[in-house]
Amino acid sequence: MVKVRWWGHACFEVKGSRVTVVLDPHGGSVGLPEPNVKGDIVLASHGHFDHATGIDDVAAPGAEKLVGFTGEKTVKGVRIKGIASYHDPKKGALRGENSIYVFEVDEVKFCHLGDLGHVPSSEQVEEIGEVHVLFIPVGGVYTINAKEATETVNLIKPRIVVPMHYKVPGLTVDVNGVDAFLKGKSNVKQIGGPEFEVNAESLPAETEIWVLSL
Repeated sequence: MVKVRWWGHACFEVKGSRVTVVLDPHGGSVGLPEPNVKGDIVLASHGHFDHATGIDDVAAPGAEKLVGFTGEKTVKGVRIKGIASYHDPKKGALRGENSIYVFEVDEVKFCHLGDLGHVPSSEQVEEIGEVHVLFIPVGGVYTINAKEATETVNLIKPRIVVPMHYKVPGLTVDVNGVDAFLKGKSNVKQIGGPEFEVNAESLPAETEIWVLSL
């Protein structure tokens, strides 16, 4: 089983049998508690404070730390693909570039969209490939909004959708809540906490939205 824990905003811990991956560590810079985790691999979609401040704090000794990585490489047995994208709908003119990360832990295929600011192109969707668990921003303002997130989910077709980068109590980043994204959807599962476990054999047959809480 792979353990997934949300540390608020866009920060997640993905813990497998032999490796722990930490994504977009905010380091407590956004009004939320600092992530209490040590990762063997730390991936930041870009260098903005609310996604990369905590890189050194969450890195275990000897950890691989990648910021805005594009390309492919294998780190500690985990194949990582970084796909170039933009932080805004104007090809980075407003907020710069963003890396989409695709990686696999214990046969579960994860995709973290970072601060994606546009609906992905058909070429990007093809590069992303099959996804079991998708971490997707839904709060708008600095990323895709609820409507664009829904369109993105329909393009990628993951088994599990985990919303992120939306307003929660204490968060100081000015984004919208998750409700607009969930509105009208019947495939929503409220987890009732910040974490869940998943393996390749227990994935839902159809796309489900799993909403975590802090």
